[in-house]
Amino acid sequence: MENRLSTDQSLEGAIQGKSPYLIMGLTVPMFTLLSAIIFGAIYLGVLPGGLVGAIPFMMIMGAIFNEIGNHTPIIKDYFGGGPIVCIFGTAALMTYGILPESIGEIVIPFMKSGSSFLSFYIAALICGSILGMDRKLLVKAALRYLPAIAGGVAVALTLVGIVGAAIGYGAKEAIFYIGIPIMGGGMGAGAVPLSKIFGEALNRDTTEMLSVMIPALALGNALSIVAGGALDKLGKLKPSLTGEGNLMKDQTEDHEVEVERQPLDLKMMGIGLLLSTTFFVWGKMLAKFIPIHSYALMIISVALIKAFGMMPKKYEEGAYQWFRFVMANLTPALLVGIGIAYTNLQQVIDAFTLQYVLLVTVTVVGSIIGSGIVGSLFGFYPIESAITAGLCMANMGGTGDVAVLSASKRMKLMPFAQISSRIGGAFMLILATILLSIFA
Repeated sequence: MENRLSTDQSLEGAIQGKSPYLIMGLTVPMFTLLSAIIFGAIYLGVLPGGLVGAIPFMMIMGAIFNEIGNHTPIIKDYFGGGPIVCIFGTAALMTYGILPESIGEIVIPFMKSGSSFLSFYIAALICGSILGMDRKLLVKAALRYLPAIAGGVAVALTLVGIVGAAIGYGAKEAIFYIGIPIMGGGMGAGAVPLSKIFGEALNRDTTEMLSVMIPALALGNALSIVAGGALDKLGKLKPSLTGEGNLMKDQTEDHEVEVERQPLDLKMMGIGLLLSTTFFVWGKMLAKFIPIHSYALMIISVALIKAFGMMPKKYEEGAYQWFRFVMANLTPALLVGIGIAYTNLQQVIDAFTLQYVLLVTVTVVGSIIGSGIVGSLFGFYPIESAITAGLCMANMGGTGDVAVLSASKRMKLMPFAQISSRIGGAFMLILATILLSIFA
């Protein structure tokens, strides 16, 4: 989200003549020079393998495609902007031979090895996002807000399963490959770890899993944004269904909680790096004894430590600062890696059928109905509950949250949207692990 805002602000400043246009914080001449060096090394065949070669290439490509996606009409407003272009743009360059095969030989092992960049990113995201939340907000979410999320998920998965069976797509396939990814909290913390969980549980290629999930995320995100605007209009027609931006009917309990942030500290970020990777290892250790995926066990461990206040504030802040650093600087790079290592463009093209579009639509509608009804039972306004606990689960993470809340004119609900993206996404990883153990 911050990446997108910074690029938009730099563009506005450049137009007004107040400041130079920046890409990744760099002036265009400097970014062009660095890009020329990396692309020169690629076509001369001297780009190093491993971290030192993969990272600069992925960051450069990610920055370019992020700029394109965040400033292209329709794509930036309805399909997630930069993230989608990073994935599909890079996949297209590889599929059609515009990038040399040597790039795949560098990036694919970097993304797919046992100690992959992907695992490194996910560890930072899970640990920092949960530890960085306000503890009271987390506890309150578990008591009242999570049932609304669960209601949206339950109805969405039930409907998509029923419709999938009725149209011949398959109930299990519709739930696992369309319903769960859409409700999974976005790309980095949703579809990517889900594809690995599915691949291991079903003994299927992770690339195949992700190639089906990614278009579901893109289309689900677009429909969620449109639905956000429609719910705002419904609220004007039926005022009894909305709190006009207030989630709880008991307004005394509805307040935004601001976490006091400390200045950025290099040592604290180092603590965050150690904490996130150690929690990842802890999840792997637990998985040796508990038949649940290591990601889910990591999430449960971090959430319990946060809920019971077992971690000193300084260390929590370190984990949060490291998470923000990784997300701000390495997310486009990760998405480029996903485009190269995990996205089969032909499978993505083949996935877009009328059946597929119908199932995605049913999933989004189910999230609205379930979260609206259950949220109302727990003291929430149905429309606000449907937007935050429903559509902010069905969209594409942080950028999707901004787009949905903007379309519905309810930006003040961002703290609850973030719960959906962070805690709700973690809940979906746990749910997917349980469902796979039962039905796989």
